[in-house]
Amino acid sequence: MAKWHPKWINIQNILISITLSGCAQPFFGGYGEHNMSREEFTRYVESVFRLQNSITSEIMLLAGGDEGKKNEALLQAEQHMQEACEPLNEYVSRESDGLSVGLFLRRRVEKSAIDCERKAQEVRSILADPSH
Repeated sequence: MAKWHPKWINIQNILISITLSGCAQPFFGGYGEHNMSREEFTRYVESVFRLQNSITSEIMLLAGGDEGKKNEALLQAEQHMQEACEPLNEYVSRESDGLSVGLFLRRRVEKSAIDCERKAQEVRSILADPSH
């Protein structure tokens, strides 16, 4: 499970650097699966990061509860989300620690952002569904 890091508070500055680096120019067309502009992709990645982080925080708050079957399904979906969002979380962690972030990690973020969002939405639906 990803841990919340206090340095992530100014997330906008960190995530903007994902696409503003001169090395992060798209190889063909725009950014991501939907060929977004640099600005659109930056906003999109920021929103995906915020979404998966808020879901992770909500799950951490619920972890103390005893909801049996729901917890099992929820934890499994959350693990899939963390796997899909790993490149984005790695990027933010490296950037916030002042470590170098290479082109390959930037490309992994670009390629995984939509799957990260999909997995986060799946977890969100489990959290919102009282029948789980």
